[in-house]
Amino acid sequence: MPTHAEVKSLPHTPEQLFDLVADVERYHEFLPWCISCNIIERADKNLFYADLVIGYKMFRERFRSKVTLTPKKEIRVEYLSGPLKHLSNIWRFDKNKDGTCTIDFYVDFEFKNPVFQKLMGVFFQEIIRRMVSAFEARADRLYGRSDKIA
Repeated sequence: MPTHAEVKSLPHTPEQLFDLVADVERYHEFLPWCISCNIIERADKNLFYADLVIGYKMFRERFRSKVTLTPKKEIRVEYLSGPLKHLSNIWRFDKNKDGTCTIDFYVDFEFKNPVFQKLMGVFFQEIIRRMVSAFEARADRLYGRSDKIA
């Protein structure tokens, strides 16, 4: 099962980064391999269900997830249906003394199909690196880049 955990300080506020990650319907604008992401149902302002479609060349898969928001602090994604056995994804946003944010990011998943799982294992670190970089670049475009953090 591929897992990835990363803690990183970024020159943006927790509110800005929380809003960026919570805005799932815009993922297709910047996230590699994301074809679409749609909220299908809102249980309340802090709980919704979303479908994410990822694709590469002829490969396309739809994932349904439950997304729980703890405003400005945490986003928790729970897998409901699709090609995976399981998925767990957590984003935590901690405010630093200088107003910037430390992100604590964790993802763990496993495909049902052993061939996909093996293929994913080979490319997993590169895929995650590109995804994290895409979120960082999007934050920089939306909110500017400060030199507070190198």
